[in-house]
Amino acid sequence: MKYIAPRWLPGGQLQTIWPALYARRVFGPRPEYRRERWDTPDGDFVDVDFLQDGVAADAPRPLLVVFHGLEGSSRSHYCEAFADLARERGWACALPHFRGCSGEINRAPRAYHSGDYAEIGWMLEQLRARHQGPLMAVGVSLGGNALLRWAAEVGTDAARSADAVAAVCSPIDLAAGGHAIGRGFNRLVYTRMFMRTLVPKALQKLAQHPGLFDRQALLAARDLYAFDNVFTAPVHGFRNTEDYWLRASAKPLLHRIRIPALVVNARNDPFVPAGSLPGVREVGRHVTLWQPAHGGHVGFPRGLPPGHVRAMPDAVGGWLAEHSGALAQHGAQSAHG
Repeated sequence: MKYIAPRWLPGGQLQTIWPALYARRVFGPRPEYRRERWDTPDGDFVDVDFLQDGVAADAPRPLLVVFHGLEGSSRSHYCEAFADLARERGWACALPHFRGCSGEINRAPRAYHSGDYAEIGWMLEQLRARHQGPLMAVGVSLGGNALLRWAAEVGTDAARSADAVAAVCSPIDLAAGGHAIGRGFNRLVYTRMFMRTLVPKALQKLAQHPGLFDRQALLAARDLYAFDNVFTAPVHGFRNTEDYWLRASAKPLLHRIRIPALVVNARNDPFVPAGSLPGVREVGRHVTLWQPAHGGHVGFPRGLPPGHVRAMPDAVGGWLAEHSGALAQHGAQSAHG
């Protein structure tokens, strides 16, 4: 990815915050979605939003699946940008929500986590079964780590559900990312932002399932390390935060991926230390690494103020199309300055 940040927006922090709050997300109208609720095998539900673009749902064309990040949704800036790209190229687009992220708390004791590869696999199986044409999947931040974990865990079987995958700004070394977000400016801004929604959701879980975890310990948590120790790890089958971060990380398993996979990380991402990123010798031949010097965390702004965030979706979408066979179907290119 040949990305150069605009001079008016220097540094990883600004390239993270400004795009999320102020930059243009789309070049057309705001995406409209049609929501489906799917019952999960364990008696719970997930909500999946589909791009409404006037094309028959059963028309054979490429499908772009977008998995959001921590506490994200189909209305996150990057999800709307990818949906806009899909509409521009004539692709179908599905945006699944992890449990509890669609505006309604889920029923089961569990929620979602960075290594939730079984859930990713189940969603992709459902989408493949009901779609004709190439299927491309992109995961952003947490969603990207879980997507890569799925591709690594299932190996050659991944091709049954997806033709190519991409992870964008994903903390594939969860310990490195977890410690980074718990320090300094990151702790003051991003940690507080995530905790403002994570804690109330966990308390809703406790009301649904009394005794699920220690309420006082949760209320005392001030960072994601403590939150994961009280809620995420034990509720999802991990011993503690260290065990969760170790076992859920995708980085050690990248060599096991057997379908085309793109891993995009800006080297000035405040959440993902550049020193934790993999080198070419740490991944298999199916994995492509893009590590531009700038871009922030899911930012990659471009253009004059206020800028836009389509640069990264355009580049990632082009790579996915090339490696999934989607270029042969509705493969119109897009280019935005």
